[in-house]
Amino acid sequence: MDYVNDFITEKFDRRSTVAFPGMEGKYVAKGQFSGKAIGVLSSGGDAQGMNSAIRAVVRMGLYCGCRVFFIKEGYQGLVDGKDNIVEASWADVSGIVQLGGTVIGSARCMEFREKAGREKAALNLVKNGIHNLVVIGGDGSLTGANQFRVEWNSLLSSLVDKQLITPEQHTKHEHLNIVGIVGSIDNDFCGTDMTIGADTALHRVIEAADAITTTASSHQRCFILEVMGRNCGYLALQSALASEADWVFIPEVPPDDNWPQNLCSKVKRNRERGQRVSIIMVAEGAADRQNQPITCEAVKKLMVTELGLDTRITVLGHVQRGGRPSAFDRVLGIRMGAEAVLALMDADKDPDMPACVITLVGNQTVRLPLMHCVEKTRSVAAAIANQDFEQAVYLRGRASRPTTLTCALCGVQAKLRVGVVNVGAPAGGVNAAMRSFTRLAITKGYRVMGILEGFRGLVNGEVRDIRWDDVRGWVAQGGSNLGTRRPTPREVGMENVAAKLREYKISGLLVIGGFEAFECMLELVEGRSQFKELCIPMLMIPATISNNVPGTDFSLGADTALNEITLAIDKIKQSATGTKRRVFVVETMGGFCGYLATLGAVAGGADAAYIHEESFGIDDLREDVIHLRAKMASNVQRGLVLRAESANKNYTTDFIHKLYTEEGQGIFDCRMSVLGHIQQGGEPSPFDRILGIKLGCLAIEWLDNQMNTYLTAEDTVVTTDEDTCVLLGLVRRSYEYTRVGELRKATDFKHRVPRDNWWMNLRPLMRIMAKHESLYESESIMLGADRI
Repeated sequence: MDYVNDFITEKFDRRSTVAFPGMEGKYVAKGQFSGKAIGVLSSGGDAQGMNSAIRAVVRMGLYCGCRVFFIKEGYQGLVDGKDNIVEASWADVSGIVQLGGTVIGSARCMEFREKAGREKAALNLVKNGIHNLVVIGGDGSLTGANQFRVEWNSLLSSLVDKQLITPEQHTKHEHLNIVGIVGSIDNDFCGTDMTIGADTALHRVIEAADAITTTASSHQRCFILEVMGRNCGYLALQSALASEADWVFIPEVPPDDNWPQNLCSKVKRNRERGQRVSIIMVAEGAADRQNQPITCEAVKKLMVTELGLDTRITVLGHVQRGGRPSAFDRVLGIRMGAEAVLALMDADKDPDMPACVITLVGNQTVRLPLMHCVEKTRSVAAAIANQDFEQAVYLRGRASRPTTLTCALCGVQAKLRVGVVNVGAPAGGVNAAMRSFTRLAITKGYRVMGILEGFRGLVNGEVRDIRWDDVRGWVAQGGSNLGTRRPTPREVGMENVAAKLREYKISGLLVIGGFEAFECMLELVEGRSQFKELCIPMLMIPATISNNVPGTDFSLGADTALNEITLAIDKIKQSATGTKRRVFVVETMGGFCGYLATLGAVAGGADAAYIHEESFGIDDLREDVIHLRAKMASNVQRGLVLRAESANKNYTTDFIHKLYTEEGQGIFDCRMSVLGHIQQGGEPSPFDRILGIKLGCLAIEWLDNQMNTYLTAEDTVVTTDEDTCVLLGLVRRSYEYTRVGELRKATDFKHRVPRDNWWMNLRPLMRIMAKHESLYESESIMLGADRI
């Protein structure tokens, strides 16, 4: 197989259409499933990002040679048929990734719940030659789809008996294949860490919470925010973490019976410590342990009568469903939509394959049995009704389990000191990690020593105690409140670093930063042989917008930067649409790493993205110009090309701009935009805030364990074990602690990038979505019900 892989790499890395014998299930080529038909519908509540999934289903389906049909207005359109089932073209899904909601409509259909309605739906599908269906919706919509699949043969038999279809049509469409994509802002579907729309809904909640915080602080008010979610507390819990709320009420974890006293005590204590604003998050389905609803009005009355606080209620409502999708939801929708088409094609080859749903576990797309997920989802409501709240939390999965910053004091009572330092460029989410790390460390009995201005600050003695109240309000703040610099320990003197670690009695070290921080960790572990002060547990949290650190799929700050890029692209595309026949060349940051350019292109619907990891030459540029010239002859008379800042030393952004300008004369004009430091963002995105909080908690848990393990009788910590110098990152489906020494071989130090990148598989997908020809490798894996 090596010769095949070499052949792919050398000849077909950008635009191959070759399918290799024995690899059809892995690599997907143009026209591979010619003649098949796919229907796509969205049902139930709408969610931002659905349009990305619809676009991906249509374009991946067309690329594979299938006919793709819109089924408008959900199951109602499926039952009504006629103009509600229309064949989709490539241009029909242009310019929709930035739109919220669903362009094909969604409706709840009572008629589909009856067998007569499902019989009508079956007739309409057979008339259009469809027996492959992608359903985008929540658990109710997916349950209906599965029931439709189970009854399919009996429905067709009934239609034959009524002479509405022929026996030949029955035979031709003997099996109905169903693949589900979960679109729900509630994130209430078991088996997936994230549903389409949940991240954007968090954006809406956090935007509101950040805005409310400023006015609440001015008047020292208490605000109670009610967020959506039905019987799921995901939005309330995550937004409470990301906004530093004082309290949160969620259905899965009802408060103790004395919650009014505890809430008043907590809010009063925070006020006495100088906090001017109180935020309380209430999930719309929140209840106490007797299943009695906890309403915003009841909480407000408590705050007014017991504490005398000026209290306001804000019900965010359907604002959470609206607005443009976040970058995360756009990319998620495209990934899930493409994988749904491939899952349908697999099911068409194997009729016994159960209906599946495309899910996300960590950063891995996974196919799971649809009905097992639905049954598990519905069992949550039963567990809550039976007051089995531990089971409800377990069933929800890891994404909805509360991240607590309170715990019993552990064995370390010697007030050991842990140091924390930032290295490299600022990135969103760093301060969130600092806050969670600091408060959990203090709770565990440690003193947290903040090292200002990187290792340069350490050798200059810029070290101070960080106390509980010092990190108040940090989650919503971008950049690095500790200050950050690039110099490494060797550059400032390893002996000076060791001396200061000894002087400040630091027994464990947290380093937060980008590639420079990774280099610092390597230098520190190498220095252990010379300086015993470096023989302490050390952990790194990757934080850089470039996302160029090995050992993790995501770095803090990358999501914030990607959202800034996506917002800029939306505005640029609108400008191009208004002027017609215009192409924009946009330069992103990231150094030699093409993550931002690639993901920005996927989320923004770009025509091409030039990066260092995928070499390109003048022939490639010329072919892309030809592609854009052809595009201008269609109804979509705009173009967008991204380029990473260090993609090629000769083919610069200015060169590409001039080339496009010259070659497009008389057909299109070209403009250039260098986004620059706006990509570092203002306030961190909800994703970066929550990821920072998680990583901060995991960091102190790991350091606590290591320091207890290597604590000597003299109350000092000494270790030379390579396992005590690690990088903490999310790798596909789990958080991993990887020895920094192991990451050497996975790193290209010359260009400061990892040798392998998970997101490179999105590049063929990006080109397919832009109507190029490419060879796509399916990324999803199939897991059984026992893995849900």
